[in-house]
Amino acid sequence: MSTHFVGEGNIGSAPEYREFPNGNEEPRRLLRLNVYFDNPVPTKDGYEDRGGYWAPVELWHRDAERWAGLYQKGMRVLVEGRTVKDEWEDADDNERITFKIEARRVGILPYRIESVTLSAKSPTEQ
Repeated sequence: MSTHFVGEGNIGSAPEYREFPNGNEEPRRLLRLNVYFDNPVPTKDGYEDRGGYWAPVELWHRDAERWAGLYQKGMRVLVEGRTVKDEWEDADDNERITFKIEARRVGILPYRIESVTLSAKSPTEQ
């Protein structure tokens, strides 16, 4: 079961990078982010968060290792992907259900960013 997802939130902890063997092929690379998707509602004094939630965000990509150093705790991001039901058992053999986001894109929003530095294009990008 999955559903299209687009949400804006803050990264709540340092990104987690992992590699998984893939036979003789290049390893599969995963960047996992823990994101708080808030629900800001306007009030007379500004905004109030009503009904936000934490969700694990998984980004499978060959550049995940490089991106692990780019994303930081507290950074505001826009996530697009799909919501996926993840069933598992805890250490006491109890069945658990979690919903995670399998991201297609994770965009960095400009809040709290002081500067941006672009690298030169690689020959394959030209």
